[in-house]
Order: sequence, then structure tokens, then C-alpha cells
Amino acid sequence: MSINAWIERYLADEVPKSKSLIVTVFGDSLLPTTPGIWLGELIALMAPFGVSERLVRTSCFRLIDEDWLAARRDGRRSHYSLTSSGKRRIERAYQRVYTPPLLDWDGQWTLVITPRSGDTHPNRGQLKRELEWEGFALLTPGVLIHPVEKAEALRQLLEELGLRERAAVLRARDLDGFGGPGAQALMIQCWNLDEVGARYRSFIGHFQPLLAKLGKAVLTPEQAFLIRTLLIHSFRRATLHDPRLPAVMLPAAWPGTAAYELCRALYVLTARDAQAHVASICGVSESFAVADTSRMPDQVSSRFGGINVA
Repeated sequence: MSINAWIERYLADEVPKSKSLIVTVFGDSLLPTTPGIWLGELIALMAPFGVSERLVRTSCFRLIDEDWLAARRDGRRSHYSLTSSGKRRIERAYQRVYTPPLLDWDGQWTLVITPRSGDTHPNRGQLKRELEWEGFALLTPGVLIHPVEKAEALRQLLEELGLRERAAVLRARDLDGFGGPGAQALMIQCWNLDEVGARYRSFIGHFQPLLAKLGKAVLTPEQAFLIRTLLIHSFRRATLHDPRLPAVMLPAAWPGTAAYELCRALYVLTARDAQAHVASICGVSESFAVADTSRMPDQVSSRFGGINVA
């Protein structure tokens, strides 16, 4: 199967939603180099995915309504950029995408405790949803738990929701003589790792055959951009359901580790040419910050623990 055939088959089998795909393009390709993009440039970037001009316009309108994007007019042209909220959400999500799996664990747990009753603050439900997105599990009503500290993320989240004074954040560990593998196995039941593992295995099934092909092929910049975008789009959907538990707590042969290494390897093979394609579409714009396409932006080369792109 040729590279183009693989791309066409993936797009036919998976049919990425245009709105979510635009978020991927902003987060992976645009955020490191430019504060925004003209509508015509975005239409040109999305066209090879089979996303029509009408779908790009409709998706942008919806992303504005959801506070992901802001728009400004310059004559008959429209310019789109991430809102501060959209940028924060993307940075939080992509930190998980590009950060290596957690290997070590200090044996401590982070607990977020809210009153079980009597607090009618409208953001209580939103706090639970945001904490679960951060990988926390509901231990019991009013108590969510995770083995990683996450102090900065929690501080920002509680401040944004106005709940800084309505939640207790604690670090705890097993009492001497009460820990061990049995206690860890009990706690792991708080997370549905079977579903997460299935997502990772599906990702590997789609992209593993591509690795051997890229080692022998010479990609066009457009092909590299398509592959890198679909790669990150697919991996993001898998990893955002992952609670990111330390390796010592995970099942043997956890597929998340292999999925991360596969994603990193493919990213290295496509990163430079993909960025060159983005520059060819947006580089003539005054909004594009990096005109030198022979150099990878630092924000890109530092991803996945540092990628060495020849």
C-alpha cells in the first residue's frame, strides 16, 4: 500500500470530525509558530483532509461559540486565533500528548475533597468533570484521587472555577504495614484501564504498518503534514482518556508505552517536512512567526522528551 493509499484509507475508515481536526492543527502545527491564521490559509491546510470550505467555516463558528477561537475582520478577510481559554485547554491537552509516560512513583496520592452536601456552587459538577479529565478517579462521593501531585494544574483549575476555598487538596501515603501490591491492586480498580488499553491497541494497529513505509519513502511536505496531523489527532484521542498512572501501577505489557514510542518515532520522521508545509501555506503571512523552515521551532523540537530531526 502506498503512502497516499494509507492516508485515503485512514480518512475513509476513521472520518475525523472537522472541528476536532482543526483543534489538532491549531495545537500541533500553528500554536508553536503563529498566534493565528487567515481563513483562506486554514481552508488550504484542511482541504487535503477532505474538509470543504463550508465545513471549515461552520467548524470555526462553532469553535468561537465554545470559546476556542476568536475572529477579527480585515476588509473581506477573516483571521482566527486561539482565545486565552482555548490556548490553556490545548496546552493542558498537548502536555499529556507529548510528555513521556511516568515511570517512577513516590508512593503518595493526591486527594481532592469537596463537601458531600450543603455546597450549592454551580461549578461543583464541572470540577468533577475536569478532575476526571485530568485522570482523577472517584474514590467515594466527594473524594477524587490520583497518584501524581498535579499541584499547578489543580491550583489553576480551582481558581478558574472559583472553588479555591471550597475544596481541600491533600497528599497521602500508606501507613507502614498497610501498603504493598494488594493495596495498589485495590486502588487500580478505580480506573477503567481496559477501555484505555483498547484505544491504544487500536492506535498501534492503525499506525504500526506506516512506520516501515516511512523508513523507505521520500515524503512530500503535504504528505508529512497529513500523516503528522492524523497521528497526533489519533494519539490525542487515546491519551486523553489515559489517567497517566505510574508504570509500577500498570498491567504488564501496557500498550500505552508502545503507543507513545510509536507516536514519537513517526513524529520524528514527519516533523520537519510537516512544518515546512505549514510554512508554505502560512509563511507569507505577517502572522507567521518563523520564516526559516530549515530550523525547527523550539516548541516542536522539545516535544516527546526532545526529538532530533536531521
